[in-house]
Amino acid sequence: MHDVLLVEDDDMIREATRLTLESSGYAVRTAADGTAGLALFRERTPDVAVLDIMLPGLNGVSLAGRIREESGVPVLLISARNDPVDVVMGLEAGADDYVTKPFDGMVLAARIRALLRRAAPAAPTEQGPDTGPLAFGNLTFDPVTLEVRRDGEVLALTTTELKLLREFAAAPGMVLTRDLLLERVWDYAWSGDTRVVDVHIRRLRAKIGCDCVETVRGFGYKLRTQGP
Repeated sequence: MHDVLLVEDDDMIREATRLTLESSGYAVRTAADGTAGLALFRERTPDVAVLDIMLPGLNGVSLAGRIREESGVPVLLISARNDPVDVVMGLEAGADDYVTKPFDGMVLAARIRALLRRAAPAAPTEQGPDTGPLAFGNLTFDPVTLEVRRDGEVLALTTTELKLLREFAAAPGMVLTRDLLLERVWDYAWSGDTRVVDVHIRRLRAKIGCDCVETVRGFGYKLRTQGP
């Protein structure tokens, strides 16, 4: 049974969400403000943290950032429909995904399942006997050890960033659409908000070099196989 930390200040939404998640097989701990949520997180690290953005004490964006500083557990934000700036700020702070209010409890449970699957250790790709690390300019990626180096220095990538890079490395020079990346990396069988992809691409670029992943306007992204 996976442990979910739910931080939501609205009593009715918090209780209804807790009941729905428990009926889906999750063990749920709840908090009504960000400060209490952070204390619960530190008391016992959950498998997933679900945070409302508009929280008293410590808002969801700040809480997501604090959690990301201490742990790599998946973070999902709950957002009102009229605060896209807060959503992007939350993703930049380290959140992995978000859902908007009003939301269906079963959809939320499905998104959590997708986060848990994505948080599982990435399986090495099959390699032939003569295949070693892949090199793209000053970047090297070993599909077996899942080690990424830039100019020889090992990079610390999150699970999402690593899986994004693995998709690009498997198809160097090919354009991957945002919808395709949502399906393969975020495990969405339905259309999601492509801002999630764009923000994580920005975070990946900041670590591996902004020239490595090229934007193909109107289509998506591709891994640059040679320097500009």
